[in-house]
Amino acid sequence: MNQFFGRRSSLSVRRLFGGVKKVNPSGNYRRFCGLTENIEDLSWKSMEGVVKCPANYAPLSPISFLNRAAKVYRDRTSVVYGSVQFTWEQTRWRCVKMASALARLGISRGDVVATLAPNIPAMHELHFAVPMAGAVICTLNTRHDSAMISVLLQHSEAKIIFVDYQLLHIAQGAFDLLEEKNVKPPILVLIHENSTTPSPSDSISDTYEYETLMASGDSEFIAMKPKTEWDPISVNYTSGTTSRPKGVVYNHRGAYLNALATTSLHGMFSLPVYLWTVPMFHCNGWCLIWGLAALGGTNICLRHVSTKEIFDSIVVNSVTHMSGAPTVLNMIINSSNQKPLPHTVDIMTGGAPPPPSILSRIEELGFRVSHLYGLTETYGPSTSCVWKREWDSLPRDQRLRFKARQGVEHFGLEEVDVRDSVTMQSVPSDGVTIGEIMFRGNTVMSGYLKDVKATEEAFKGGWFRSGDVGVKHDDGYIEVKDRLKDIVISGGENISTVEVETVLYRHPAVLEAAVVARPDNHWGQTACAFVKLKEGFDVSAKEIIHFCKTHLPRYMAPRTVIFEDLPKTSTGKIQKFILREKAKALGSLF
Repeated sequence: MNQFFGRRSSLSVRRLFGGVKKVNPSGNYRRFCGLTENIEDLSWKSMEGVVKCPANYAPLSPISFLNRAAKVYRDRTSVVYGSVQFTWEQTRWRCVKMASALARLGISRGDVVATLAPNIPAMHELHFAVPMAGAVICTLNTRHDSAMISVLLQHSEAKIIFVDYQLLHIAQGAFDLLEEKNVKPPILVLIHENSTTPSPSDSISDTYEYETLMASGDSEFIAMKPKTEWDPISVNYTSGTTSRPKGVVYNHRGAYLNALATTSLHGMFSLPVYLWTVPMFHCNGWCLIWGLAALGGTNICLRHVSTKEIFDSIVVNSVTHMSGAPTVLNMIINSSNQKPLPHTVDIMTGGAPPPPSILSRIEELGFRVSHLYGLTETYGPSTSCVWKREWDSLPRDQRLRFKARQGVEHFGLEEVDVRDSVTMQSVPSDGVTIGEIMFRGNTVMSGYLKDVKATEEAFKGGWFRSGDVGVKHDDGYIEVKDRLKDIVISGGENISTVEVETVLYRHPAVLEAAVVARPDNHWGQTACAFVKLKEGFDVSAKEIIHFCKTHLPRYMAPRTVIFEDLPKTSTGKIQKFILREKAKALGSLF
């Protein structure tokens, strides 16, 4: 171990983050972003008396939120996990000691440290401790199998991986696969929770225990600060809904800005109590792990998310805010564990556009819903449906349709637009003309790790191309219609699968629904619906199709309905690429 970490890794930061190019007015970045202006305008230097110095400048980093929280909110509760509680002063002390321990293991600036853990206090702490050691945190999806974990560990070249005891078998399988490839596995730090925690196999020699490792650290350790705001802070692998995950690199500046912007989107003020139903590994918890520190908030951690845990936590911990994909909302409204809420709880939802029927029923339970939209490449949330007071007086159905829009960019972004993918011209604000949703600004990723080609494609034309298609309304609000690859083209007509799914959710027997294209020898493609029914209901495919035909143009109605459970990512996104393969395997319609 000491030999492995006793010297600086031969892998330089520049080589590791080969897919990330720093902005400059020349070179490849300028070429593939289509930049024409001089980015580095130094005219301010001609102003006498102006100086840039430590007194008036520091690189933005969300780690600064922890230092402030430990001072301003020192005695306030930072984390609650069952019977475990910490204050913000204790949390900072623990993070400093862990950062010191990492440094003593040889971790230094630019090294990658991975995690494989659910929403537990250690995950919260590592989001601060890893960058405080100058390293880059890489939070891995807890639903990946050993094969995928081994691929991502090799790709990220993680030096250490923190593993929760319930996921140890996944990590051990990944280590075995790495050794078969003659790749040295990272050092393992096991996160224990009780005396029955399993031990790593004898084949894993470099192993530490989380609390023991932390205890070895120095509480007087001086945390490392980024040299520039562009320094990487995290690598987030995409959810894999369409292909093999790509490593999305976040920088300190973007994380700082998105952390503040996301708390604003959520309507948070000082001392919120946040229930963690969104995985902390997903976009670093939508950057809220850092944002809650800025507000002195309390993190309510759940190892497993269930409706009983949700309703119990709201009552016991006085939860004020939570988040979740539409599937989480759907789980809540169809739960037998519903309880009257003692107060209004703000719930922020993202992912696929939520059907108005789900929005209506979740609000009837006492939740106040705000809708947002974003991607891993935009640090998570990037737009929200900023509510207008005049909409309160609209008829219920129209009000819910407005709430389902994806809205406008938050203040950390420069601009969001809907543009023609070829001409790059902005589409008319008519609510009809479809284009690709594009972003630019400080909360867009630095690039894809070790994938220059994918980075160039994503940034071609000077905008980040989301791959989502939508329309722009006359008030400037955008509305997502579909993924580019999910649009069904039937007889030359574009069918938005989102619109068909919205209708399906209105059927009283439908619990979940997803629509994809099925090959058709006459029409080219037709809509194929995959449906999961509510318990106790029994309807036929013919009835579902007839229901859609009465609420949609006939060409948009699905011609095939398959009843089964829908495959999802750990963040609740339906994996349509799996469903597309199933629809393709059904063969063509005649």
